Amino acid sequence: MLAPWVVDETKDADLRDKRLNDRLQRILSDLSERPTASIPAACGGKAETEAAYRFFNNEKALPQRILDPHYEQTKQRIAAQEVAILVPDTTELDLTRPHSQVEGAGPLDDGPRRGALVHLLEAFSEDGTPLGAVWSQMWTRDEPADEPAADQPERNRKQLPIEEKESYRWLESQRQARAVAQKVPGTKCVLTADSESDIYEVFAEPRGADNPLEWVIRACQDRAVKSGADDTAGQLRAGVSAGEVLFTREITVRARHAKVSCDQRKRRTGRAARQATMEVRAARVELRPPWRRDRKLPAVFVNVVHVREIAPPEGEEPVEWILVTTLPIDTIEDVIAIIRYYTVRWMIEIFFRVLKSGCRVEQRRFEHLDRALTFVAVSLIVAWRVLMICRLGRSCPDLDCEAIFEPSEWKAVYVAVHQRPAPEQPPPLGEMIRLIAQLGGYVNTPGRKDPPGPQTLWLGMQRMSDLAWAWNTFGPGARAEAVSESVPAKPGRVRHPKAPGTRAKDV
Repeated sequence: MLAPWVVDETKDADLRDKRLNDRLQRILSDLSERPTASIPAACGGKAETEAAYRFFNNEKALPQRILDPHYEQTKQRIAAQEVAILVPDTTELDLTRPHSQVEGAGPLDDGPRRGALVHLLEAFSEDGTPLGAVWSQMWTRDEPADEPAADQPERNRKQLPIEEKESYRWLESQRQARAVAQKVPGTKCVLTADSESDIYEVFAEPRGADNPLEWVIRACQDRAVKSGADDTAGQLRAGVSAGEVLFTREITVRARHAKVSCDQRKRRTGRAARQATMEVRAARVELRPPWRRDRKLPAVFVNVVHVREIAPPEGEEPVEWILVTTLPIDTIEDVIAIIRYYTVRWMIEIFFRVLKSGCRVEQRRFEHLDRALTFVAVSLIVAWRVLMICRLGRSCPDLDCEAIFEPSEWKAVYVAVHQRPAPEQPPPLGEMIRLIAQLGGYVNTPGRKDPPGPQTLWLGMQRMSDLAWAWNTFGPGARAEAVSESVPAKPGRVRHPKAPGTRAKDV
């Protein structure tokens, strides 16, 4: 039985073959029930497994075609929000194998690692609930070039037009976000990006006319700004940090462990967890455009929010954010909103963790890159679903759980966890999420306040799938179906059987 949400999410799929459209729905339903399982274990059966592998090997099953209906459904979810946070980010897919390498995989760095890169534009609600992807790009890097000849020196990378650089993806993300904003005039769309997108062309890009795209970008460069009426140049950090402190806040700084001990870059070094007091300033500045060989860039007026730690512990670098934005900074509430929007950006990191650890996209044993990327496209939808359920349990804990789960799912989980009959009324979503997470290792002690994370949820959802199958096959769901089939239909009506665990329907 297909999961009902899968039918809604892929109803407009067009893979140029109805059989492929149907197979996409079946694979998506199977993988969403068992995201960490192998393809044979998720599909269940020799014929289904072979059909799944034929799907991933079909030249019509392109990642873009698979994701197109998901993009459209995401835009509908965005249109239902007052504020939507659009977060672009890039992740590596490390497909390095110890023996035979994946055909078509490219280098990830100067070392032996091989794989591909995925750049995603994911939408979130204001509270961090994922709404889905609206655009993505997958590619491999070229093999390193041989040493240039003496009479053909290597071109300076900085002299290349941005269209010829890998960083062009950030400008493309912004343009895609702007296109989304134009289609949802009732929603304020805010592009929120990390410091890698601190590119002047991004600042200078038009924002759209009807529903201008807002953006919040963390600065990594201390850019030149106009200082004074005589057009003298100043620096961004110095100019903003000299302003008046608007307010202070205490935050919890999480511990960070350096992945490479010799990497001394400030954002890559380790740090201890601590409570930090942050002071916040804001200012409006005019950025001076950098020189470009191929174009003349205009000066840009932007607002800047500066968040910096007061008196960090000895030996620790202060926590600091410099947020460049188009949003207003007229009031303290405006500044707080900008900071809050930027914190939603962290959800893309959690999303990629679900994609890699929950869906195990890097561990799949595909021999060809195109098949692996087709699997990644399907997994992007699965990862969205898992994280969305996790976040809805936090943002909408009182929602009826049948808005997400089938009766056989919540009843089977309730009976398995509580060891007593399920109630007549379904439990609220927040309670249901904790029950599912208990199946995945979440210790639901009395009074525990921290909600389950995505890992215990995706593990619990796999067990829920098995319990629901048992419930429908030979449990109460199967017995209820047998009873309903034995009841004579009313005169003039035909009783049509439904799938196990669902109500029969009079037609």
